[in-house]
Amino acid sequence: MKRKRSRQVRRGKLWGSTMDIADLRIALFSGNYNYVRDGANQALNRLVGYLLRQGAQVRVYAPVVAEPAFEPTGDLVSVGAVPIPGRAEYRVPLRISGKARRDLEAFAPNVVHVSSPDPVGHQAVTWARKRGLPVLASVHTRFETYLRYYNMAWGEPVIEAMLRRFYRRCDALVAPSESMAQVLRDQRMNYDVSIWSRGVDREIFHSGRRDLEWRRSLGIGDNDVAVGFLGRLVMEKGLDVFSDTLDELRRKGVAHKVLVIGEGPAREWFEARLPGAAFVGFQQGADLGRAVASMDVLFNPSVTETFGNVTLEVMACGLPVVAAAATGSQSLVDDRASGRLIPPGAIHQFAEALRAYIEDPALRAAHGSAGEARASEFSWDKINQAVADTYIRLIRQRTRG
Repeated sequence: MKRKRSRQVRRGKLWGSTMDIADLRIALFSGNYNYVRDGANQALNRLVGYLLRQGAQVRVYAPVVAEPAFEPTGDLVSVGAVPIPGRAEYRVPLRISGKARRDLEAFAPNVVHVSSPDPVGHQAVTWARKRGLPVLASVHTRFETYLRYYNMAWGEPVIEAMLRRFYRRCDALVAPSESMAQVLRDQRMNYDVSIWSRGVDREIFHSGRRDLEWRRSLGIGDNDVAVGFLGRLVMEKGLDVFSDTLDELRRKGVAHKVLVIGEGPAREWFEARLPGAAFVGFQQGADLGRAVASMDVLFNPSVTETFGNVTLEVMACGLPVVAAAATGSQSLVDDRASGRLIPPGAIHQFAEALRAYIEDPALRAAHGSAGEARASEFSWDKINQAVADTYIRLIRQRTRG
C-alpha cells in the first residue's frame, strides 16, 4: 500500500508544473560504465554524480567485472555480457537477467536513459515503451565509422540502418556537439536531438601543469617541440594516419619529438611505427594534467569521436590542436585561430599543419591562448543540468500525451 501511494504521489507531481530534478528516478543502461576507462563512461559517471548531488535517484545497469578500471559512481547492477572476440577487454551486454529485471521493476524509474545501442539497450527501450516511460538515448561514438579501420567501409549503410531503428524507438537523443547533432539529424536517427556537451576539469588541465624536468626525463629537451597523441591505443583512433604523418615530417627533415599518452591493445604496433617516441602509458588525475600540458601540440586524426574530450583537455592547457575535420573537433577547434581542421586521412595536409606549429613558436602560443579561452566556456554542472532538464521535459511530454 505504501509503495502504491508513493507512486501516486510521484505521478501527481509529474502532471503538475513543480517537478524538479529531485523527483527524477533514472534507470541508466551502459555498455561500459567502469570496466574500461574512456571518455564516454567518464561523462556518464560525472552525470550520475551530479544527479545524485541534486537529490535524484539513479540506478545503473551495466556489465560488471572483477577488476574494473575505476569504482563506479552510484548503484551499479550487473547485466549479462560476453567478451568481444578479438577485443576481450570489451564486453557486449546481451540480456537483462532475471535479477536485474526484478531490481528494475522494484526501482520503478520514471525515465530510462540508454547510452549504447547494444542488445541490453534494445531490451531496455522495449521495457520502457511497454510501460509508457520516456527514453533518452545519449550518443557517444560514431559506431558506423569503425568499419573504415577494418577495411569494411562497405558495411556502413547497414550499421546506419541498425542504429536508425534503435534511435527512432527513443523519445529523444542527446549528442555531445552541435556538429554530431546535425549528423544525427541528417541520418534521420531522430528529430528530437539536443546537446549534452562535455566539460573540462580546470584543476587538472591548465598550462601551469607543464613540467620541463618531467619532459627531460623522457628525452624531450626544453627547446624540442613535442607532438602529442592522447587517447586509447586502438586502430579506430587513427593510429595509422598519425604514424604516416609523422613519417612524412621525418622525410622532410622537420625536427620534432613524439609524446604518446594512453594504453591499449595496439600499443606494440604503434611503438614499432614510432621509433624514438616517448610512450608514458595510461595517466590520470594530476599526472594526466602534467603529461598533457607537457606536449606542445596535439595531433588528433580520429573521426570516431562525437565530441573529443582529449581535444578540449589539450585546449585547456593552452596548446594548439591539429585534428581531423570531423564531428566533435569541428565544434571545438576554430580553424586557423585555435588549431587546424584537416580533411580526414589527408597525410600531406596534416604534416604541413604540424610543420607550421613546430617551426613557429609564436603561432603555437597565439593559437594555444585562443583554445584556452574557448575551453573556459565548458562547465560540468551547467552541462549536466541540461541532461536533467531533458529528462524532465520528456516526462512532462509523455504524461501530457
